[in-house]
Amino acid sequence: MNASLEQMIEQREGILAEVRRMLIERLRVEREPDEIDPDTALFGSGLGLDSIDAVELLVCLAADFDVKLPDDTMGRAEMRTVNSIVDLILARREAARGPA
Repeated sequence: MNASLEQMIEQREGILAEVRRMLIERLRVEREPDEIDPDTALFGSGLGLDSIDAVELLVCLAADFDVKLPDDTMGRAEMRTVNSIVDLILARREAARGPA
């Protein structure tokens, strides 16, 4: 495995750990970090978050990761799973870095 791929995996795992911790500490998801499957839905039958949690999640993403979601269908889709949030954070960080 090349160094670039290893760095990307490490970065993704770090953000995943941060998002899991945020869900547990700030949104009071009563699970251990390794019990939160990255592909589990955040709302409904997944982690069981509700509309109030969605607002708190938006506040946490802005405060902790400097990520703001558009107020449209795309924004809602980006909050579907833990993985979709990790993807969003990674994409925003990459865009902030600009072209290589």
